[in-house]
Amino acid sequence: MINTIAVSNYRSILSNVIPLSQLNVVTGANGSGKSNLYRALKLLSETAQGGIINALATEGGLPKTFWAGPKTLSKEMKAGNIPVQGSHHNNTKLKLGSASEDFSYAITLGITKPVSPPSKFFLDPEIKRECIWSGNVYRPASLLLDRQGALVKIRKGREWHILSKHLSTSESIFSALSDPSQTPELLRLREYIKAWRFYDHFRTDSESQTRAPQLGTRTTVLHHNGHDLAAALQTIKEIGDEDALNNTISDAFPGATLHIDVQEDNRFSVQLKQHGLLRPLSCAEFSDGTLRYILLTAALLSPRPPPLMILNEPETSLHPDLLPALARLIIKASENKQIWVVSHANRLLNALQEHETCNTIALEKTLGETEILGQTLLNTPAWKWP
Repeated sequence: MINTIAVSNYRSILSNVIPLSQLNVVTGANGSGKSNLYRALKLLSETAQGGIINALATEGGLPKTFWAGPKTLSKEMKAGNIPVQGSHHNNTKLKLGSASEDFSYAITLGITKPVSPPSKFFLDPEIKRECIWSGNVYRPASLLLDRQGALVKIRKGREWHILSKHLSTSESIFSALSDPSQTPELLRLREYIKAWRFYDHFRTDSESQTRAPQLGTRTTVLHHNGHDLAAALQTIKEIGDEDALNNTISDAFPGATLHIDVQEDNRFSVQLKQHGLLRPLSCAEFSDGTLRYILLTAALLSPRPPPLMILNEPETSLHPDLLPALARLIIKASENKQIWVVSHANRLLNALQEHETCNTIALEKTLGETEILGQTLLNTPAWKWP
């Protein structure tokens, strides 16, 4: 389980170190930085997928992601006693990191150094440093792998050995190195991060793939866009917790049951049988809210749950009366996976926060900077950038 997430110099986040538990709720007013924290976590996951450079490009390039305020915001500035002043933040590096009891990881990205003759790609991001260490807190003695620019070193006993001198600065160690005998901790961490699942605004319009019959293959984890919904539900019925699935649907839609129709060409489709109707409703007939709730159900009841699941505004399109049932489903699912919920729906938040293990991360913005409400030096997790 991830115990800490650290983000520095990313959009509205000047420097945040965030404690995590099994069930985490991120909340705050519109514009407080919830989406930026979500996107930072997604960027971190892209390192294991080999796509962090392209992901930064879709955000407008690395310079567009940097904190746009002054290098420091003093107490006097925050109190309004003096105007916001000083030089622009000149630390042109984006830093992301995560810590757990087993292995921790940090990556630093910056702008390509000027070359001669000048290149048209002078704003390309490059990976300046990557580190993997054992345990939660970085110490030089706990460092297992250290990548600085093109040079990669690994620790063997008390000595350092050079693994590569020519690693491309556009490639993460996760995609460039793959020898299990030399870097077992890297492969273990890569597979762990690759298994994270982000569910962000499922498409439920009439043209959505989710509404059309799909070729069925055993699906132990719902795809991030939900196109394999029917196969995922059938997998839950066969090798997962079918009772929990039935109870979850009944909790939200009393008297209703799910049925998976399999056509002759092995295409699966979802049907909902409701009391009083003479025929089941097809997925194409579901309301947006009904379809979204069933998608969330399939994700949360995965028979092979991902180690970390992030739900971004899962209340979208749901009637408020469905939110307590959704909260009960999320709480149950958090028993065997770590969950983040990013939301500003009070009814959902209140139901989740009643659970004893819920960790609330309340965000607020002061002078454009995202801060964690109530966080002080005493309750901030220990974190040190390599």
